[in-house]
Amino acid sequence: MKKLGILNSHLTKVFADLGHTDKVVIADCGLPIPNGVERVDLSLRLGEPSFLDVLHAVEADVVIEQITVTEEVFTENETIAKALTERFDTVKTCSHEDFKREVATAKVVIRTGEATPYANVILHAGVIF
Repeated sequence: MKKLGILNSHLTKVFADLGHTDKVVIADCGLPIPNGVERVDLSLRLGEPSFLDVLHAVEADVVIEQITVTEEVFTENETIAKALTERFDTVKTCSHEDFKREVATAKVVIRTGEATPYANVILHAGVIF
């Protein structure tokens, strides 16, 4: 049995297979997930697990080169926007509509129980060297 990091076997496999610039999405419970994109649904109840709890766990396991967020998060969810801009140096923004299109190119979407607006992020994998 694995004793450190993320224990979810599906996520562990996805993370081990990531290459440079591959995309992982952490999503609130309302983000539409396109057909054909792998989904790992962690939602238990409304708000659980939270977006930030999942982000913190993923961030500890994956090298993240940059993130993409919606422009709307800065006006509609200042708590999430602040947490993201404090954590990451390179933050790319786009409209929510463009964000949803970019989700279709992700390796996986991790669905949380988060129930606040625009609590979504695309993590772009980096490299360890």
